[in-house]
Amino acid sequence: MSTGLNARRVSVSALLACSILPVWAGSGAQAAADAEALQLIVVTATRIPTPEAELASSVTVVTADEIAAQQQRTFADVLRNIPGLNVVQQGGPGSVTSVFMRGTSSNHTKVLVDGIDVGDPSNANAAFDFGQLLTADIERVEVLRGPQSGLYGSDAIGGVINVITRSGSGPMKAAASVEGGSFNSFNQTIGLSGSQNAFHYAANVAHLHSGTTPVTPLDLLGPGEQRNDDYYDNFTVSTKLGLDVTPSFDLGLVARYTSTHLNYTGEDFSTFPALPAAEQSESNTDEYYGRATARLALLKGALNQTLGVAFMRNQTATLQPQTPETLNAGERVKVDWQGALRLAGSETLLLGVEDARDEISQPLSASTRIDSGYVELQSRLGGHWYSALNARYDDNDRFGGKLTWRIAPAWVSTATGTKLKASVGTGFKAPTLSELFQDFPQFLFFANPNLRPESSVGYDAGIEQGLAGDRLRVGATYYHNRIRDLIAADATGTTWANVGRATTDGVESFIACQPARQLTLRLDYTYTEATDDVLQQELLRRPRHKGTLSADWQLTQALRLDLNALAVSHWVDGNRDFSIARLDAPGYTTVNLAAALDVTRTFTVFGRLDNLFDRRYQNPVGFLQPAFGVFA
Repeated sequence: MSTGLNARRVSVSALLACSILPVWAGSGAQAAADAEALQLIVVTATRIPTPEAELASSVTVVTADEIAAQQQRTFADVLRNIPGLNVVQQGGPGSVTSVFMRGTSSNHTKVLVDGIDVGDPSNANAAFDFGQLLTADIERVEVLRGPQSGLYGSDAIGGVINVITRSGSGPMKAAASVEGGSFNSFNQTIGLSGSQNAFHYAANVAHLHSGTTPVTPLDLLGPGEQRNDDYYDNFTVSTKLGLDVTPSFDLGLVARYTSTHLNYTGEDFSTFPALPAAEQSESNTDEYYGRATARLALLKGALNQTLGVAFMRNQTATLQPQTPETLNAGERVKVDWQGALRLAGSETLLLGVEDARDEISQPLSASTRIDSGYVELQSRLGGHWYSALNARYDDNDRFGGKLTWRIAPAWVSTATGTKLKASVGTGFKAPTLSELFQDFPQFLFFANPNLRPESSVGYDAGIEQGLAGDRLRVGATYYHNRIRDLIAADATGTTWANVGRATTDGVESFIACQPARQLTLRLDYTYTEATDDVLQQELLRRPRHKGTLSADWQLTQALRLDLNALAVSHWVDGNRDFSIARLDAPGYTTVNLAAALDVTRTFTVFGRLDNLFDRRYQNPVGFLQPAFGVFA
């Protein structure tokens, strides 16, 4: 249940499951007014606020209202239903979670939280662990698919995921929620937000506990061995502050701290094949994120500038049975400036520079510095043609310079409700500090300081069509990515080298409709082919078929139901310890149902059923996913 003090009840709109559809209205004029008021604005695709209708890029926006309606407590849960993404979680809540976007690798997605690059330098592949982020303070999520290094630099081969947390405005509002349920789970949140004169604020504290999540399949246990369930605790505190010094100048500060503890079952490599260890391992992680900004508008608002300083640090201590504790620590400091100048006519020129330093301090000390600059021209021509052209140069003190770019035009007909879109661009992934400098002499494996960045070229083209007064909307996008210089072990198996090549192709399609004012439906289907061009075989953990169905039904003014179904086809994976490198993993289908009842204007009771039909499945192979669960 949840309660809010002086909180305004958020009404339901068609922005929930079909974010591009307007609410039905009694007259055409009112419908047009509603559509204009509900126009979806996206920031990530061009780095400046742009109506979604004008974008050629494939982007999915998830709002705080949608997250609350579906009662999704972890960020991994939010991402599962997004087209083009395959989420792989090695167990229950808190376990290592990876995202494969459009068939690219798990470290080919740039992840931002309030403008902070949160890719983990201490991680061997520098990927972000999606399993540690809670949703309590998230205002919106923008998922941008396709190569985006022309604006965002390294990591953005598959795309960008941008998380924006809640800001404060208006009278002070307090909100709290408590939830318990299956697997000995317990979830609590409390938040405070508002504004006073020129000062606005938001603060949030969240705690998630899961105590008995079975992860290890029974058939993998040794003779007489008992299964140990996963145990997870996550404590997160965050704040966002702002001060409007003048109408054209403001200051901002965001800060976030997450502390997690996970007990999990590792592998006993004293046997072959390795068996699940009889004793559990323990992982303790501390994450620190912060960013300060100063924004200045000049020339009567025609020039908007932002200066930012960001810091992030991740530190993970791991204790395995019969093994000394290991510590991994990494941090990033970035200074950035961006200016957006509105030119004569309908064009906007965007300029930006960045200076970033990545460093690891455990288990070894190493660092790298990247100086970057980018430019973009965004144009609107005749009310039908829209385009964004950008280019970026990154100067890395280890491998030198890298130039990337992107061209993204779109044509929109308001008369027929048709949108044609296309884009082509390049991406790259810089070698990680571990790949460059970390040796493993006990395994006769050594770093390679001469690695080049992984590089890609990708394009997509699609169509979206509104029908029945835009109450029905359909669309499809074809995409293709060609990736070269992938970093993998060389032929000797003793060091890293740029020896890999891969190609990914696919289609993302959707049908969104609102058959009644109170009911919104959306169906998404993604087809993916991801091929290792060297070995001519399918890449691991990229299912060919994925479908999602979402239904949002406001039964009464107070009662709301949300249903989400996810269907994933078979895919290729290794077994748990990869003693079998390739096997066929069966697909699965899950259904979740959530309900919420507003008892009063400030008091809501809610509950949900996860994995409604108790589907038993593994993803990845060797790791059980949670069975049927009840939460309220």
